[in-house]
Amino acid sequence: MNNWVAASLLSSIGLSGLLATAAAASVDTSPKPGGVYRLKPGIFVEQGTRCEDAPNASIRLYDGRGISTAHTRACRAKVVSRRGSRYTVRQSCIDAGAGPAPRFVETQTLTVRDALTFTLGKGTRAATYRYCPVYQLPPGLRSAVPR
Repeated sequence: MNNWVAASLLSSIGLSGLLATAAAASVDTSPKPGGVYRLKPGIFVEQGTRCEDAPNASIRLYDGRGISTAHTRACRAKVVSRRGSRYTVRQSCIDAGAGPAPRFVETQTLTVRDALTFTLGKGTRAATYRYCPVYQLPPGLRSAVPR
């Protein structure tokens, strides 16, 4: 069945408004995957954590240049080596969520499973993060998402 026929049927039974509302609520207008890691820019939370109420320790922000935490900002990753989907990077960040602070550099290992999922670290110290659509985030985090 083509889209026009489906729309006509829905309209005739009065569901077109409901369908349009549901579709609009799930539209993701954030940038497409890209940048250093080819991840979708936005908020990621540790696997097993709900997007709606994730604690600061479980939140990561990918802006296409690096991955920040609640206590770092302006992170910039430089790829040292890459083997398939596994990256070793030197990442430089400002060591504060806000206000003046020094910049620090650390070496990180990151494995990108797909544009919406990555693992940071290795072995028992590794944590996997998944992308959170903007509509699932609490209002205070929505403004942090790159546009």
